[in-house]
Amino acid sequence: MKLAVAIPTHGRPAQVEQVVSHLARQTSLPDEVVISTPDPSHVSLPDDLPFSAHVVYSPLGACAQRNTALDGLVDRFDIISFLDDDFVPADDYIEGVKAAFASRHDFVVVMGRVILDGATNEGVAWTDALAALAAPDRWHGPAVVDHVGAYGCNMSIRVSAIGDLRFDERLVLYGWQEDIDFTSQLRRRGRVVCVTRLRGVHLGIKSGRVSGLRLGYSQVVNPIYLIRKGTVPVSFALPLMLRNLAANLVKSVRPEAHVDRRGRLRGNVLALAHVLRGRVEPERILDL
Repeated sequence: MKLAVAIPTHGRPAQVEQVVSHLARQTSLPDEVVISTPDPSHVSLPDDLPFSAHVVYSPLGACAQRNTALDGLVDRFDIISFLDDDFVPADDYIEGVKAAFASRHDFVVVMGRVILDGATNEGVAWTDALAALAAPDRWHGPAVVDHVGAYGCNMSIRVSAIGDLRFDERLVLYGWQEDIDFTSQLRRRGRVVCVTRLRGVHLGIKSGRVSGLRLGYSQVVNPIYLIRKGTVPVSFALPLMLRNLAANLVKSVRPEAHVDRRGRLRGNVLALAHVLRGRVEPERILDL
């Protein structure tokens, strides 16, 4: 099975170079790596890679950048693995992805188990990520876990299931739940799963992300937009929104150094005001 890796990026050229270099350690190399970015200033690629790697240029935004990469790959590959530019896969990650799709024809989306997630804290250092991946895996849970949708830091898609489906570009900039929106629609065509033997670390780098105000707005508007769109169940989207509202409200009293809780809370409140007036427009963050 032919597999391509697609990496959307913005504002992190050194990080992109490090991640692409790391992919050369894979026990099964990708057939191609595509970096999707707004312009050349955001990318630095290493020399002498053991696989083909190139850059495509796209309008800014997670969905637009993913779609630009996708459009150039769907006719040539069996699997497309979307990786964030701060996701560090275990060395056998791609080998495991291929094996999962080959062994289970009902799998349409496969993601790996994130053993450390810097998105939930101040972030994970590169050296700590490598140490965690080198340590013995003490996971004793199920081998496969079904999900409503995939976590976008690492998600591999069976190309034959994609058809004309694309990421929703109304979910602008950081996207916020664009991964769930896209992959949850693929559940009509098969299973969306985490294969737990596949491992990786999400560094959770903070640079290049949207402001707290914009993210807070998206935390409210995007789930409601996806409920109305019919791609994400209320049972998933509403608790997600309420958890973020509660966290921002409580933690804004003494915010963490690495999180703009007060900006997020302002965005939450503004979004709620707009929703109550019937304005459910994810792209409105461009005006904030």
